[in-house]
Amino acid sequence: MPLSSATLNWLADLLRGHFKKIGSRWRALPAGKIAGIVLAVLRCDQRPGDLAGGNGVHRTTVTRWVREIVGLLAARAPRLDRALKKIARKGGGIVLLDGSVIRTRRRTGAENRKNYSGKNKCHGLLVIALTDDRGRLLWVSAARPGRTSEITACRHDKLTAHLRAAGLGAIADLGFTGLDDSGPDDDPAVITGYKAARNRPLTRGQRLSNKALAAVRAPVEHGFAHLKNWRVLGKVRTDPTWATALVRALLVLTNKEVAR
Repeated sequence: MPLSSATLNWLADLLRGHFKKIGSRWRALPAGKIAGIVLAVLRCDQRPGDLAGGNGVHRTTVTRWVREIVGLLAARAPRLDRALKKIARKGGGIVLLDGSVIRTRRRTGAENRKNYSGKNKCHGLLVIALTDDRGRLLWVSAARPGRTSEITACRHDKLTAHLRAAGLGAIADLGFTGLDDSGPDDDPAVITGYKAARNRPLTRGQRLSNKALAAVRAPVEHGFAHLKNWRVLGKVRTDPTWATALVRALLVLTNKEVAR
């Protein structure tokens, strides 16, 4: 399994502390073995039934362990305001903003329509993420239906208000044009490039500006790449409402793995 032993040991220690806190005196397997099984499900998208047969437990037991640990990790994911204030205390001035669609299995009836992303031509859930200037993930939003626009998701989370409260700015792609509603005399909270119109092509200066912004915001793609290394996100098979906890749990594990 392509994970460090430090991540496995950290998760096992976290699980032991959780067992002690809730007074769980007995489990079918030790905490280290449970942590390894759950990481195999998340990292390699191993089916719980296959892992259950090889470890002498029932499939529902493995599923329960996965949900328990995902909930435990999701509770440790940073909140938006705290993540931004931490960057501001370290002297940072900008964060990188982007959105991505996590594919889901096609659903039937009315549930099928709201998860279809016309932009990506697939069924999925939209997730907004912030990274620092090196591409390290800081925060992920709740998972919303794929038809939701990125601007709508950001406005629902009051992203610009949190950025101004922390004294930070965000650099984003053209999909976020129009998100910042600041006045003409205010410093922008979200910086995007220039869009060309049918009868108004970009000037040379605007093209150079877009190129410079693209180079600055490139690390945010690395952050999403690290997150999607967890193959369980390849196509979510579970209830989409549980995807928010899953993504936030993987954010915590990703930062542990990247920072080692």
